[in-house]
Amino acid sequence: MTIKSNLTVIDYGMGNIWSVLSALRYLGCNARVSSDPDVIVQSSSLLLPGVGSFRKAMIALQERGLDQAIIDAVQRKGSKILGICLGMQLMGSRGSEDGDMIGLGLIPNPVDKFTPQEIGTGKVPHIGFDLVHSSPESTLFRGLSRAADFYFVHSYRMLPEELKGNVSTCVYGSDFVAAYEQDNIYATQFHPEKSQTNGLVLLKNFLAQKYDA
Repeated sequence: MTIKSNLTVIDYGMGNIWSVLSALRYLGCNARVSSDPDVIVQSSSLLLPGVGSFRKAMIALQERGLDQAIIDAVQRKGSKILGICLGMQLMGSRGSEDGDMIGLGLIPNPVDKFTPQEIGTGKVPHIGFDLVHSSPESTLFRGLSRAADFYFVHSYRMLPEELKGNVSTCVYGSDFVAAYEQDNIYATQFHPEKSQTNGLVLLKNFLAQKYDA
């Protein structure tokens, strides 16, 4: 069954594009891939993947004019967006990887490296399947256990304190933000496209969401 969706996967040269596309196509979603700001602004649904450095990724978005296109689509036009891993971090207010850099500001929280005080005997990066604790109000986790496994690989994180919206957490020594939902803004620190059945359920839930600005 084909899922009707005007979904654009944003290509800025640092995304895990093909694994994301593979998962979407398995679900029957014929997403387009684009690095054209005009296409981004006109899309009603966006997916921002990412692997690598926050600073380098923001520069790549800025050089292509994609940063403002994303902000315009989400904040002015009301397009829904899902940020994955580095994509979620780029949606934050700033990141400290490779030096402080302003983010897209769609999630009002900074992104910093795990500290020894937070993780204790844990290692950085945080790699592998881990439990995500979601709230009953979550739409992304609809149909999943309140504590479900997802695949992580990251050294930087957002903390949940004072963050408004629907926040799901993972414990790695202490709590960090594993997923975020607020109006038309969705984000996951983990990789749903690499999280087997649970990840496919979450992606399907995102595709099914409708948001009217």
